[in-house]
Amino acid sequence: MSWWQEPLVGFDLETTGTDPAVSRIVTAALVDTVGSRQQGTTSWLLDPGVPIPADAEAIHGIGDDLVRAKGRPAKEAVEEIAAALCERLTAGRPVVAFNAPFDLSLLDAELRRHGLPALAERLGGPVAPVLDALAIDRAVDRYRKGSRTLQRVCEVYGVELTDAHEAGSDALAAVRVAVALGRRYPRQVGEVPLAELHASQVGWYREWAEGLQDWLRRGKDPQAVVDPRWPLR
Repeated sequence: MSWWQEPLVGFDLETTGTDPAVSRIVTAALVDTVGSRQQGTTSWLLDPGVPIPADAEAIHGIGDDLVRAKGRPAKEAVEEIAAALCERLTAGRPVVAFNAPFDLSLLDAELRRHGLPALAERLGGPVAPVLDALAIDRAVDRYRKGSRTLQRVCEVYGVELTDAHEAGSDALAAVRVAVALGRRYPRQVGEVPLAELHASQVGWYREWAEGLQDWLRRGKDPQAVVDPRWPLR
């Protein structure tokens, strides 16, 4: 069978902000699937230890009162999230995300913040295999116009997104978009061995980042820098 018919795990975070180096985790979810069929969801609600900005609360609907009343201590929950993610990777189950460098880099930053082992330390090597539905979509349909938000990409591939910006819903949608990409683009994506597809995404993401950086520098921001590293910064 192709990888998109086999066990996968979707991963998503909702956070206090958009900078993975400084933002904190508010909710996290791992959704285990076989292909696009959901098997189970593990989710966490954290007290990030800092105020949740109003603009972040407006996106995911989670505020300070809720996390203080019901959120887990951040260090304890971050350890559990990392352990669960690495357990699946060690078992050979690919991690699927939408914009992987954000979620994985933010989790790694949280681990460092709390003095816990980083993902690569736990795995004894690279964080792999990772499937980034956004990076793949950009590569195989690079000239499609319009936004590349998860909501919009779900529309393109006929994937239902039941509750946008809820971590479990977003994680499952990322898996289903990846599966749809595998079906639609068998030679480029669906029939490619996971190790090779992971390596291809490294190059695809670098090419996209360098192109965006060049475009920004020719326009309004001559000093623009777009980090080309994937799946972790």
